[in-house]
Amino acid sequence: MNFPIESDITLTTWFLAFSATFILGISKAGIKGISIIIVTLMALAFGAKESTGLLVPLLVVGDTIAVIYYHRHTQWKYIIKFLPWMILGVFLGTAIGKDLPESTFKISMSVIILGTLVMMYWWDNKKSKKVPTHWAFGGFVGIMAGITTMIGNLAGAFSNIYFLAMRLPKNEFIGTAAWLFFIVNLFKVPFHIFVWKTITPETLLINLQLLPGILIGLFMGVRLVKVIKDKYYRKMILILTAVGALLLLFR
Repeated sequence: MNFPIESDITLTTWFLAFSATFILGISKAGIKGISIIIVTLMALAFGAKESTGLLVPLLVVGDTIAVIYYHRHTQWKYIIKFLPWMILGVFLGTAIGKDLPESTFKISMSVIILGTLVMMYWWDNKKSKKVPTHWAFGGFVGIMAGITTMIGNLAGAFSNIYFLAMRLPKNEFIGTAAWLFFIVNLFKVPFHIFVWKTITPETLLINLQLLPGILIGLFMGVRLVKVIKDKYYRKMILILTAVGALLLLFR
């Protein structure tokens, strides 16, 4: 896969990418539900398929920080139940996305983003928050989480619903999800290197230059968590992400 060398990257692209890593830092600091806008910005910056591999090492860095901070709250029994289904979904997502042309991949990613937005909106406005706990439900959600994390790094909405079904308290929810995504994102790395070829020495160099964005985002996120009202930021993210997904689709 031909990835633009550093000298070919425009100032606009750097701005979009740095904004995405800044928001990634904020997300890992505790403001959840904003991963979609990170994916959208990176896709607008570097293209749909290329951005998936570029984002994975940055996600691993963020996951590592989250694991260090929340590891004592991890509930491994839920990871053991959910992880095999998600791994299966990663295999399926790798096979589905391997030979997709960029235009088709872009459409698929846009559909996943918009579909995830619809699911988030439906869940936010759903009167009853009760969800099924049967193993078939966990299997379906896990496979979908695996497919979407490989194709769009967008498993959060599916995994969130699963952990909500398990009725995990806040800190256990965050700690368990942190370890789950740390494992899955590490598992995805070889597929991006050897199958999709979306992680290369060039992309890793770009990752190094974007790392300060994560650190600044973490610093700001800790403060934002204390002051921002959930109902306002989630509506803002839904709107901005929908616009971004449409821009990606028609770009």
